[in-house]
Amino acid sequence: MPLLEGSVGVEDLVLLEPLVEESLLKNLQLRYENKEIYTYIGNVVISVNPYQQLPIYGPEFIAKYRDYTFYELKPHIYALANVAYQSLRDRDRDQCILITGESGAGKTEASKLVMSYVAAVCGKGEQVNSVKEQLLQSNPVLEAFGNAKTIRNKNSSRFGKYMDIEFDFKGSPLGGVITNYLLEKSRVVKQLKGERNFHIFYQLLAGADAQLLKALKLERDVRGYVYLNQEVSRVDGMDDASSFKAVQNAMTVIGFSEEEIQQVLEVTALVLKLGNVKVADECQANGIPASGICDGRDVQEIGELVGLKSKELERALCSRTMETAREKVVTALNVIQAQYARDALAKNIYNRLFNWIVNRINENIKVGTGEKKKVMGVLDIYGFEILEDNSFEQFVINYCNEKLQQVFIEITLKEEQEEYKREGIPWTKVDYFDNGIICNLIEHNQRGILAMLDEECLRPGVVSDSTFLAKLNQLFSKHGHYESKVTQNAQRKYDHSMGLSCFRICHYAGKVTYNVAGFIDKNNDLLFRDLSQAMWKAQHPLLQSLFPEGNPKQVSLKRPPTAGAQFKNSVAILTKNLYSKNPNYIRCIKPNEHQQRGLFVSDLVATQARYLGLLENVRVRRAGYAYRQGYGPFLERYRLLSRSTWPHWNRGDREGVKKVLEELSLSSEELAFGKTKIFIRSPKTLFYLEEQRRLRLQQLATLIQKTYRGWRCRTHYQLMRKSQILISSWFRGNMQKRHYGKIKASTLLIQAFVRGWKARKNYRKYFRSGAALTLANFIYKSMAQKFLLGLKNNLPSTSVLDRRWPAAPYRCFSTANQELRQLFHQWKCKKFRDQLAPKQVEMLREKLCASELFKGKKASYPQSVPIPFRGDYIGLQGNPKLQKLKGGDEGPVLMAETVKKVNRGNGKTSPRILLLTKGYVILTDPKKSQVKTVIGLDRVTGASVSSLQDGLFSLHLSEMPLVGSKEAKGDFLLVSEHVIELLTKVYRAVLEATQRQLPVAVTEQFSVKFKESSVSVKVIQHPGGGGSSKLSCKKKGSHCLEVTVQ
Repeated sequence: MPLLEGSVGVEDLVLLEPLVEESLLKNLQLRYENKEIYTYIGNVVISVNPYQQLPIYGPEFIAKYRDYTFYELKPHIYALANVAYQSLRDRDRDQCILITGESGAGKTEASKLVMSYVAAVCGKGEQVNSVKEQLLQSNPVLEAFGNAKTIRNKNSSRFGKYMDIEFDFKGSPLGGVITNYLLEKSRVVKQLKGERNFHIFYQLLAGADAQLLKALKLERDVRGYVYLNQEVSRVDGMDDASSFKAVQNAMTVIGFSEEEIQQVLEVTALVLKLGNVKVADECQANGIPASGICDGRDVQEIGELVGLKSKELERALCSRTMETAREKVVTALNVIQAQYARDALAKNIYNRLFNWIVNRINENIKVGTGEKKKVMGVLDIYGFEILEDNSFEQFVINYCNEKLQQVFIEITLKEEQEEYKREGIPWTKVDYFDNGIICNLIEHNQRGILAMLDEECLRPGVVSDSTFLAKLNQLFSKHGHYESKVTQNAQRKYDHSMGLSCFRICHYAGKVTYNVAGFIDKNNDLLFRDLSQAMWKAQHPLLQSLFPEGNPKQVSLKRPPTAGAQFKNSVAILTKNLYSKNPNYIRCIKPNEHQQRGLFVSDLVATQARYLGLLENVRVRRAGYAYRQGYGPFLERYRLLSRSTWPHWNRGDREGVKKVLEELSLSSEELAFGKTKIFIRSPKTLFYLEEQRRLRLQQLATLIQKTYRGWRCRTHYQLMRKSQILISSWFRGNMQKRHYGKIKASTLLIQAFVRGWKARKNYRKYFRSGAALTLANFIYKSMAQKFLLGLKNNLPSTSVLDRRWPAAPYRCFSTANQELRQLFHQWKCKKFRDQLAPKQVEMLREKLCASELFKGKKASYPQSVPIPFRGDYIGLQGNPKLQKLKGGDEGPVLMAETVKKVNRGNGKTSPRILLLTKGYVILTDPKKSQVKTVIGLDRVTGASVSSLQDGLFSLHLSEMPLVGSKEAKGDFLLVSEHVIELLTKVYRAVLEATQRQLPVAVTEQFSVKFKESSVSVKVIQHPGGGGSSKLSCKKKGSHCLEVTVQ
């Protein structure tokens, strides 16, 4: 029962505590802010308009609510529709769903939801689907002709609608009947500021194609029609053009023929054209004021549209024929009278057209008289209205709501009384406000307000609204629910809000002040006979059928019934219909005047709650016992509160409920035991039961958790134990299998040896001992001899570059063959080395060292391989000056070459002669033959060279000062054309002099130290370079030198 568990606020106001208006509003607001727009009062649904689409509709929710009873899910309009439909289908009880509320409260949408739910859950089949489609498609047609945009609502129903949907014994729809009440026809000729005329006028102008507009004598511009409010021609969120297409399609589905649709549109265009007919002042010969048509073009177009002579229409609009039994008098109308006649004609044509459309729909959806049927009625009618200026329309609307409230109270009390009687519980009289006295005040046949209004309209003499008010003041001067200025003065009361032309009725929803101005005219609702006859003369089948009284053969001098009398009779028929059915109520509320989502205005909702009588509804529902439920569901929900009934109860449900309530020690005054239900007087008792159930559920949840955890641990332990036993058994079995396998293998081996020993012992008896071994050795030696002799004859050449070698004839000689191949190669290499001179040996060692340093690293290395290292590239032997520079103790010059020294400051180069000895690297000036720098090999810590084709390299030195210098100058950046040879010789010289390997780094970027700072050298390949070794040095900032290889 989600009424109490996990709900937002109280879902059923019958259980609301305390029951006052403030708590009711707070509960509605709390639920609305949490997007819970539906709330119950027993089986009454309160719907607060959310002004947005909520995800609580559609096939999924329809399927959910059709499978549950009323209180099992959250409050929803589907729940009420489901109860009504199931009661009709399963219990043969005719149903009625009454939808009430202010304009903008969502009544039309609620009726659509009810219709869509019933259409979804009832039977299927081609004929059934056709009927359902016709019933559903009646909505857009009636909305187009009967709905309009008002200040309060974009799609406000301006008429009351009651639809009887008829079903067969299986619950499948057969058809229906629609009854309409009090269309607001005054809207045709006049609308308030910010409102529109009926939708169909705007839809026709926006959606009709040019050919149809031309046929109807219309123009698309809304501003060309007096009856249409030019300020509000469009409505946000509403597409008039597409709506017009939908209306045409709906009329076709319902059964309107193409000719009938065209005629309906022609009559609609006629109403629009009438508003453009302008009347001007004229004067007769005798000086009596008269009127005439200013521009005959509109009258002529109307005549062409409906087949009527323009003179006939002009005469009917501007004159009136008074006919008695003896004579006939024609009277000219002045401008005001003519305008009244024109507007009255427009209103009557539209009102009769709307009634004809409703009747035409009924003809198509009606059911044959011979079929047995069940009926579900849906009433979508205007709610209680209190405006600033209340007139005749508000009076009859509020009278209708007063009657509906009387029906609701009487039916609710009757249902309560019948249920108490059915359950055998004593019925106590309920105190409530009986609004029958207000209904009698309005509808009494001899002394009611409507009767007085009809009497005043029919009596001869001067009749006006003032005389009508005077009669009311005289008749109801002492009535407790009627007051006016005259009755207040008599009682010496002063009320400045009461006008002289007003009277006030104290309705069930509050006091309403009515202005009698226009009551007589609106009640008469007369149309001059000349206009009826003119319309009947039109050569237009539909228009002619709307005015049967215009037929001269059917002329009647009898006065037609007044509007008040007709509405009173309609309400009487409606209430009689409601009494014959089981009612279901939907009370619609609008939360704000601005149609804004999420905004809840408490004062506005409080006013509507009073109009709808919500508190009165709750009080009546709570009279006696506020809550009742069948013994079975009650026991199922609360049996856990008693140890006697939990967890098993094998006796009757009633006894079980008694046992539960006895153990809870509840007061006997709070409970009553019916035949099939338990009755609880106060909501507090129910809340107490729910609280006890919640606590008990916590205890049971703890018990279940404890039991489950124990079971889970035991199961886990048993599973682990079973797994351990299984693993152990498999392990032991596997160990035994392996042990058995070893024993078996050993046994077989011993057996084999024994059998072999026996065989050999037997063999020795018959054959010479050792013969097999001797034969085997002989054969092997013969094969080895043959192999070696064959190898001798097929030896390859003695060239060290010849890698050929004959393959072994047998696999057993493969290892020996490889060893022999290696020995032969080593012998060839030794023989080759023995032939070389010492200089050649030294040169090859240098080439080997170069290979280890630069192979696969330096791009210029492959070019240096075939070129012998010369060492002297400057003719040192022929230059005595340079020979003197090396000194006498350094030994021979290992390398002499002209290099370029790169200036680390600006990147410029200068030539130098580099002399490499066994102890030093000497840089001299080639022009002056003077020593510039002497570098001891022990100070050379490393060398850096790029991987490109260039000859740039760096000698990295330690920080000790150079020979003959007081301070360290830093690293040297040089360019050599024989960089591979130079660095190889430096590497070998450093190794020989210092017994350490010189690090040679091959990289595109390295750092060169300069005194206390350093310069980063970056070597890049020019994009267009062709692999040459030309260099271009460029300084980039103070710490970067960029070298480009051309």
